[in-house]
Amino acid sequence: MAVILIVDDEAGVRSSLAGVLRDEGYQVDTVDSGEACLDQVRRKAYDVLLLDIWLPGLDGLDTLEQLRARGLEAEVIMISGHGNIENAVRATKLGAFDFIEKPLSLEKTVLVVRNAIRQHQLEAENRALRARVDRRFVIIGGSSVIGRLREQIAMAAPTNGRVLISGENGTGKELVARHIHLLSQRQEKPFIEVNCAAIPEELIESELFGHTRGAFTGAVADRRGKFELAHSGTLFLDEIGDMSLKTQAKVLRALQEQVIEPVGGQHSVRVDVRIIAATNKDLLDEIRGGRFREDLFFRLNVIPIHVPPLRERGDDVVLLARHFVTEIAREYGRRLKQLTPEAEGVLRAFRWPGNVRELRNVIERVMIMVRGEQISGADLAFLGVTSPSHLRGVVAPAISETLLPLYSARDDWEREYIRAALAACDGNISRTADVLGVERSNLYRKMKGLGLEPTRM
Repeated sequence: MAVILIVDDEAGVRSSLAGVLRDEGYQVDTVDSGEACLDQVRRKAYDVLLLDIWLPGLDGLDTLEQLRARGLEAEVIMISGHGNIENAVRATKLGAFDFIEKPLSLEKTVLVVRNAIRQHQLEAENRALRARVDRRFVIIGGSSVIGRLREQIAMAAPTNGRVLISGENGTGKELVARHIHLLSQRQEKPFIEVNCAAIPEELIESELFGHTRGAFTGAVADRRGKFELAHSGTLFLDEIGDMSLKTQAKVLRALQEQVIEPVGGQHSVRVDVRIIAATNKDLLDEIRGGRFREDLFFRLNVIPIHVPPLRERGDDVVLLARHFVTEIAREYGRRLKQLTPEAEGVLRAFRWPGNVRELRNVIERVMIMVRGEQISGADLAFLGVTSPSHLRGVVAPAISETLLPLYSARDDWEREYIRAALAACDGNISRTADVLGVERSNLYRKMKGLGLEPTRM
């Protein structure tokens, strides 16, 4: 049942309106002043307010201004016995749903109230839907590297600066891009994604810039491109490193001039688009190899953001696993399962070459295939990680006092392992990165953190 508040200093208006609306099945309260209205909405939630402009003390427009400043979500219908354009314009700017004049037509008032309630319900549904959608794009994790990532996103999002996101496959580059959009001033505008690696070269120009009818075989109608669809919003160019040099040249022109030309078209289209690009490649290597334009790189790389691999995120793997358990249980309509300490140990020990995407797939697999209410280390045996329980009692008490903290031991092991790999590859960084299965830029970053200096490129 919708709840309505009538704010009018005339007792007769309050009484007749309240009677009619109660007959329509609504719950109705009444007050006689702006001050009483502000007090009432503090104590009770309303779907619609009928607010008289001419009130003793605080008038209706000032009351509306204060209600909006407090974040009131109810629809407000302004009532006036002396309507004029100036008041109507101000009321509209303050977010009033409609404006009706005295003497009131009760039939018209009921219709306006009904429309206002429908609008309020639609907006409530939209807020709930947006909240559910926003939850999908929450960045899970409490590690220091994720803390720094959040800080970078928070600084970059409110601007119109172009962002270049780097990181391995499966780390969540699209999630970062969507997060930037949701925190930007363009959040109400479109977020359009293009996977540059998934579109054939002969079609990507049409995909990006659109085409006119008859521009090529199969172009049976005009079609708007992604740049135009993203107008006033954000265009996410995923896997930009896989874009051909020919297309790169046209994208560069679009970024420089904010103008596109559809394939086969005779007229240019002006667009206002914020570009966020992402890549799992080292674009500096691609530039040296002649596969990526240096001028486009500098245009895109205004705000560089690196998304760390899962193996560098410490206990985030467990937080993410628990999150995926909850998400997948809801998706499949199943009961929640608990990860045992042994299972969590296995998750921590695994290297996760496929990063967050691989972790989600693993959790989905065990949520489907494990019968009980717990996920144990044995249920994750397919990962090939020695169960932490097998390590119990291995360390003799006599030597345990000489052991290093785990993070120091891990750093020492990784340092020696990388040093040995470098030696085996004659110090060649690119070949070493290939052998270790990591991106060259990530290997550089890891070596720098471990105090290793490259002997050759």
